[in-house]
Amino acid sequence: MEKVLEHYERYSYAEKQLKVPDSHVNAQTNWSVEYSRLKAKIELLERNQRHYLGEDLESISIKELQNLEQQLDTSLKHIRSRKNQLMHESLNHLQRKEKEILEENSMLAKQIRERESILRTHQNQSEQQNRSHHVAPQPQPQLNPYMASSPFLNMG
Repeated sequence: MEKVLEHYERYSYAEKQLKVPDSHVNAQTNWSVEYSRLKAKIELLERNQRHYLGEDLESISIKELQNLEQQLDTSLKHIRSRKNQLMHESLNHLQRKEKEILEENSMLAKQIRERESILRTHQNQSEQQNRSHHVAPQPQPQLNPYMASSPFLNMG
C-alpha cells in the first residue's frame, strides 16, 4: 500500500514538473507537491502505527490483516534474532573474561608458591647459620682439677 502511494506521488510529481515551465511557479509547485507528498506519507505512517497498536482495525481487509500479521511475525523474528545475537556476544565476552581471570589467578598462585619457596629457603639458611654460631664452646683442657676450682691458685 505504501509503495503504491509513493509510486503514484513520484509520477504525479514528475508530471507536474514537466508541465510548468516557469521557475518561480515551478518552485511553488514543487513545495506544494512536496507538502502533499509528505502529508500523505504522515497520514499513512499514523494509520500504520494505529494498526500496529491494534487500533482502527475495522477498516482493514482480510488481506491487509494477513499482511500486518506477517510484518509483525517478521519483526518478532528479527527482534528475537538480535536478542540471541546480543546474548551470544555477551556470553562470549564473559567466557573470555573468565579465562583471563583464571589465567591471572593461576599466575598469582604460582607467584605465591615461588615466594613461599624462597621464604622457606631463607628460613632454612638462617636456621643453619644460627646453629653454627650457637654451638657450645668446647671446654679447655684442665691440667689440674684443683686449679679449676680456685681462681687464685691459677698463677702462672
